[in-house]
Amino acid sequence: MLRKGIFWIHLICGVVAGLVILMMSVTGVLLTYERQILAWDEQRQYSWQPEEGEQALTLDQLLQTAVDSGFQPDSITVAAAADAPLILRQGRSDSRYMNPYTGEFHVDGDEGLDNFFHAVVRWHRWFNAGDEHRGLARAITGACNLAFLFLVLSGIYLWLPAIYRWSTFRLRLWFHPNAKSGKARDFNWHHVFGFWFALPLVVVIATATVFNYSWANGLVYKLAGEEVPQRGRGGPRVGGERGGEQAPQVTPGISLQGAFEQVAAASEGWRTLTLRIPKGGASEVQVQVDRGTGGQPQLRSSVTIDGASGAVIEQEGFADQSRGRQYRSWVRFLHTGEALGFWGQTLAGLASLAGVLMVWTGLALSLYRFRAWRKRRNKARAAQNPVSNPA
Repeated sequence: MLRKGIFWIHLICGVVAGLVILMMSVTGVLLTYERQILAWDEQRQYSWQPEEGEQALTLDQLLQTAVDSGFQPDSITVAAAADAPLILRQGRSDSRYMNPYTGEFHVDGDEGLDNFFHAVVRWHRWFNAGDEHRGLARAITGACNLAFLFLVLSGIYLWLPAIYRWSTFRLRLWFHPNAKSGKARDFNWHHVFGFWFALPLVVVIATATVFNYSWANGLVYKLAGEEVPQRGRGGPRVGGERGGEQAPQVTPGISLQGAFEQVAAASEGWRTLTLRIPKGGASEVQVQVDRGTGGQPQLRSSVTIDGASGAVIEQEGFADQSRGRQYRSWVRFLHTGEALGFWGQTLAGLASLAGVLMVWTGLALSLYRFRAWRKRRNKARAAQNPVSNPA
């Protein structure tokens, strides 16, 4: 009785939320290697080879060049590669690429890939809805994501065969050569993909729940034994809305180049260093160090330097963070698999692909069941109302 009840709830949830889950899964597959593809596209468009012996301009000179041109960045990102561009960011979405040897801004060329991925992200999160409908769209995708989590968890229980024999387990563990009809193939594939990708799907779906619901976000900190941190309301926020924020203004005597060189020398294996530009005459320079691919929080650290004296004010690695902050950082990048590097991304992408196939086969099996029910109903009606043959 319990199994039958869970089955029907599983089926109803799959039919009701199936198309939304299918959309989120398809877009999840498309976003699998977004970071690498965009990095390749940027390198293709912005790469240059410095001449032998050519020296890059200092960060202070490059910042002044940007400000003189009318662009006032909040942060500067320097890559370890000699031919990589300098990335200057203003707010959340306004970025400029600068040649570190000449101080020239790169003129944007083909933005097709950027626009494509931006559109995919918007579809993935809220059906690409406008601002006035975004709240409703997010509520729908969030609810369907929860339904997907139930489908996977209940599917683990339903996957277990009624008769515990190796022959029955084998039919659900791998593709069966005799499953040639549409219904048999869909049944076989639904169980095979459900078994092998259940755990990755639970991770991907559960971490998405944290983004959609405050109670799930609070649960992460509760599991860590901490209170949910309150977002600061005062002062400017780097990377946020600029509004009436004060423009970057480095205090006289503060050297961004000096802070950069000091942190770079002490940070073995760094790939990018991001310097937040002091504002309002502040003398502290915060530098974010990334030794990973950009999505590995365990390979990130931060250093705060007194720009006047060069003394290290504060240094924080991943291990120095509270357990709640660590958990929340892991949640963010386990959803995309980036926390585990390239192979983690690949696994997350394959899990999304498995989600596509599971939804597709699940909807097909529901349709087969509906057709069989309708056929039985028509036969029953025919038996109750037989048509007498004329004499």
